[in-house]
Amino acid sequence: MNNKNRKTLQNIFENPVKKNIQWSDVEKLVFALEGTINQGNGSRVRIVVGGVSLNMHTPHPQKELKPYQVRKLRDLFIEGGVKS
Repeated sequence: MNNKNRKTLQNIFENPVKKNIQWSDVEKLVFALEGTINQGNGSRVRIVVGGVSLNMHTPHPQKELKPYQVRKLRDLFIEGGVKS
């Protein structure tokens, strides 16, 4: 995991929830954590980290995740055994 990935992970775990986390940074972080992202119909994706999965929609037309999406990612990482 490089410094950019560590910073993204740190931002996901911050309180209050950051509103400027970009989807492309989350994709890179998931792959660095040896997770997978499976494309579904439309903007739907399934993220799997540590054997735990999360279904969500990718943000569009903006690039940043909404606060509720960041909280769901945080929960996924906690359940998957990832620590900030």
